[in-house]
Formats: sequence, C-alpha cells, structure tokens
Amino acid sequence: MPDTSAHHPENFTFKEKLQYTLLGLVVIGGSFYLGRSLIRKAVSTTEERNTFIEGNPAAYAQQIRMAFENNGWWGVDTQSLRQILVAIPSVATFKKVMTSYQRLFNRSLMMDMKQDLKTTEYNEMLAILSSKPARGTTVQPVQLTAQQYQSWAQRLKAAFDRPYGPFTYADESAIQAVVMEIPSQGAYKQLGLVYKAMYGNELDGDLRYALSFWEYPSIQKMITDKPS
Repeated sequence: MPDTSAHHPENFTFKEKLQYTLLGLVVIGGSFYLGRSLIRKAVSTTEERNTFIEGNPAAYAQQIRMAFENNGWWGVDTQSLRQILVAIPSVATFKKVMTSYQRLFNRSLMMDMKQDLKTTEYNEMLAILSSKPARGTTVQPVQLTAQQYQSWAQRLKAAFDRPYGPFTYADESAIQAVVMEIPSQGAYKQLGLVYKAMYGNELDGDLRYALSFWEYPSIQKMITDKPS
C-alpha cells in the first residue's frame, strides 16, 4: 500500500505552493517586524536614560515633547518651546536633539513642529534656530551680527501676525522674549533699520499697532530701560 502520510513537495499543486510561500513570507515579515520593534524599544530605553542629564540632547528632546503635549491641554505650550529652543546652544546640538527625538518617540521633530504649530509660530521657531552658531555646547552671549538682527526681525513679524480665525493678534510673550534679548537701545534702533528693510514698515509703528494700549507701555519701558 502506498505511503500517503507525507506529501512530497513535488506533488504540491500550484495553489498549495502559493499558500506555503505566502505563509513563509508572513513568518519572515513577522519576525522582521518583531525584531525591529525590539531594537527600537532598546534604543528608546537607552536614550531615555539621557533625558535626566541637563543639557543633553535627549533632555531637550524630552522637554520639547512635553511642550507639544502641553499637559493634555489644547495646543502647544509655545512659551516653553521657545525657551527650550533659545537654550539650545548651536545648530549642531539641535541636530542631535532631532536625532534623539526620533529615537525616543519614533517621530520627526521638524514634522511635529510643522504640524502642531501655526505658521507664524513655526516661522518664529525657525528664526530662533537660524541665529545660532554652527557649533558649540554652551549658550554664548548675543552676537550683534546681521543674521541675529534678521532673526529678531523675523520673530517680531511672526509675533505681530498670529492668526485667529480671519483676524490676527500679537503674541505679547513672543515679543517680550525678543525684546529681552536685545542688549541696548542702540541695538534696538539697528533692529528697526533691518526690520524696515525686510518688511517696509517702521518697527515702532508695527509694535504700537499690534499691541493693545495697555500692553504697549510695558514693552516700550523694557526698551527704554536698556543702556544706550
């Protein structure tokens, strides 16, 4: 009597061969996915240990993510995000922050910024980053370069034009952040020249127009209290 307990591969029908092939692909694919997930988990766990080290790129990445999550409240905590980006000392460090963010959360930092921020907020954050030196691990005193003046002008313009439905409003905290960085009245006057060259308007005029009558005096006092 012929042995029918084993089904020799040569006797498989085309349908059976196709089924076994697909099954093999599923097993291989599942193993690959599981392996990749385990690797990602291990990388994330290793990176999480660095979030407790002040000044480490992972710590900045964690703080940025917390600003995005905003304790569960609607929108992004832009004030915290602004402070974090200002504290990052250089472009090289920010690149490490982006890498760490990807490792921690398996997400693109720049894509999250673009998706979660309003256009003017996004432009403000880019302007903050654009003024940073290429390298360095500590925040340096403000250097009054053309790039720095352009960055301040871009940040102020973005702060003046925050969208609110069909209208715009001024983000006072963003304006204050810029004014606090300006070291002197002379630097503010130079900023006014750069602002006019970039946008065709007087900085003082836009500042007065954007702010309410009770906000403008406090900003103006911050400027006039600076050394000449």
